[in-house]
Amino acid sequence: MEKSLLSSEEIKVQEKLAIFLAFIAGYIDATGLIKWKTYVSFMSGNTTQLGTAFFSGKYGVIIISVTVIGSFLIGIFAGTCLSLWKKCSTKTIAFYIVSGILIFYTFINYRFQMGNIPSVAILGFAMGIMNTIVTTVGHQKVNTDFVTGTLNSLARNTAIFMMSNDRDEKNQSKANAVHLLLLWMGFLSGAVTAPFLLSILKNWILLLPAVLLLTCRGLIFNSITPKN
Repeated sequence: MEKSLLSSEEIKVQEKLAIFLAFIAGYIDATGLIKWKTYVSFMSGNTTQLGTAFFSGKYGVIIISVTVIGSFLIGIFAGTCLSLWKKCSTKTIAFYIVSGILIFYTFINYRFQMGNIPSVAILGFAMGIMNTIVTTVGHQKVNTDFVTGTLNSLARNTAIFMMSNDRDEKNQSKANAVHLLLLWMGFLSGAVTAPFLLSILKNWILLLPAVLLLTCRGLIFNSITPKN
């Protein structure tokens, strides 16, 4: 197994960011499910809904599912291009973009009451960009809004930790499992928080993750977040 080029402090920064972003993803995903009956970051669920809608003739579900999936893909494409753009040296640019989109959407929606399709398109695009901000924690590849993959990797690393006789491998798999468990808990916490705050914040529900994203820039100041 390769030795990590990152220091323990840099790995801790990655872990904090990943958990933070997972909380925001869970929060926004739960908001999307409650308000528009669709997911804005969980594309496995949207793909399942899309498939079943073809046979039930629910054209509204088909349109909204295709819209959010397409917007999410475009967001990932844009976020990845941004991370690979050599002229862009600002590490926090993706945070500002996603936060700006959430703030822009909140005020426009408050003024004009945007429909379901433009709403999920905008938020799906924002979640796609956010998905590219942190892709690894130490050796472990992570996805801050893909819970199925997180649980899959968690179970695999736990099995390796229990079955392996190699000390280094056991230590690494244990560390990976802890990172993944905290990531899942972060997403779950966000999903639990959103329904509670929705009744309080109402149309301003997305301002909270926008503000949280802006605070993230302190976590990555002078730190290294490697890109895949």
